[in-house]
Amino acid sequence: QVQLVESGGGLVQAGGSLRLSCAASGRTFSTYAVSWFRQAPGKEREFAAGINRSGGITDYANSVKGRFTISRDNAKNTVYLEMNSLKPEDTAVYYCAARLGPLTVSMNGYNYWGQGTQVTVSS
Repeated sequence: QVQLVESGGGLVQAGGSLRLSCAASGRTFSTYAVSWFRQAPGKEREFAAGINRSGGITDYANSVKGRFTISRDNAKNTVYLEMNSLKPEDTAVYYCAARLGPLTVSMNGYNYWGQGTQVTVSS
């Protein structure tokens, strides 16, 4: 089992940057694929970015491609989401999620979730 804790959210102006962190407990973190999902007010939760267990495969939603970068440091049990050129439409609660097995963009494939961190981008 793994527990996830997100941090790094906050208020930023449009065009600015933030780096989110997802810290995991457990010694087998390197066996989990991890993704970031986000949920804006009044909208469904959606996939933003994901990374496989080794870090060799990443995937991004079209809306964040070229602006967000996901990475992981298995020695530190942490996954990062570097967010640049932020837009007001990036405003959401960001959740990290983990699953055993291959990377998937489907929310239903993830067994473990963090509590979320708020990202607010002002125009």
